[in-house]
Amino acid sequence: MAYWLLKSEPDVYGIRDLERQKTTVWDGVRNYQARNFLRAMQVGDLVFFYHSSTAFPGIAGLCRVIETEVVDPTQFDPRSDYFDPQSRPDAPRWWTVRVQFVQAFANVLGLEVLRQHFSPDELWTLRRGNRLSVMPVKEAVARKILELAQT
Repeated sequence: MAYWLLKSEPDVYGIRDLERQKTTVWDGVRNYQARNFLRAMQVGDLVFFYHSSTAFPGIAGLCRVIETEVVDPTQFDPRSDYFDPQSRPDAPRWWTVRVQFVQAFANVLGLEVLRQHFSPDELWTLRRGNRLSVMPVKEAVARKILELAQT
């Protein structure tokens, strides 16, 4: 099992939205490195749900990958902000995963807390200028995040 971190703006789609819906396709990723990370995910991998672009950014909960190699449907929808006119149904460019809600943390693990426990090399979301919305998390870091979420 591997660990990952997915970022989303909570006013667009937050952990409570996932809790209510139970599962979702993680669509709209339009960065090739992030897309490649999505393609590397396996069923059963655990994913930290990070709220970004908010007054209090941080890790808000946990979800699990339940389906891989999902074609992102937004790439074919001309009304979508994520429409890609270069992508074709017979040769999709953008792939993703389906995730399932596991838990919302009682308290968001904010940037201050994360910076106290991890370096930018350990937790990529702490890197200055990092804009990736999908990134791997090493097992030791993931275990520490899970411990912090319980306290």
